[in-house]
Amino acid sequence: MSAIRTILLAEDSAADAEMAVDALREANLANPIVHVEDGVETMDYLLRRGAWADRPEGLPAVLLLDIKMPRMDGLEVLRQVRSHEQLKKLPVVILSSSREESDLARSWDLGVNAYVVKPVDVDQFFQAVKLLGTFWAVINEAPGKD
Repeated sequence: MSAIRTILLAEDSAADAEMAVDALREANLANPIVHVEDGVETMDYLLRRGAWADRPEGLPAVLLLDIKMPRMDGLEVLRQVRSHEQLKKLPVVILSSSREESDLARSWDLGVNAYVVKPVDVDQFFQAVKLLGTFWAVINEAPGKD
């Protein structure tokens, strides 16, 4: 049996991050949740460098990725993830308030697995994140090690 993998949440808004973590916990997932606040920290986590150099090996079950973040935005994170040999199969779900066609098109062009617009309604947001967490952390079958 494989170990339970982390859910990585990249979100600069403290309020949105707190709601997402609460929703994931409400889904009764056993997966640990790691919250990072910008794209640089996201890449540091994924590549085990900087403050994350000592984290356990292995990729998260899924990266829930905001687009509009400081230092490095989510689209650049997605571009780097898809161009990196060890990261390119990592499931990435954009979880953004952006409905801009350019963000949507660029995300799909860069290889996102899903694009979810954050609902304004808190209950809808909770339901969306619970479903995302359950699907990507429990139901989805990830490829084995190459």
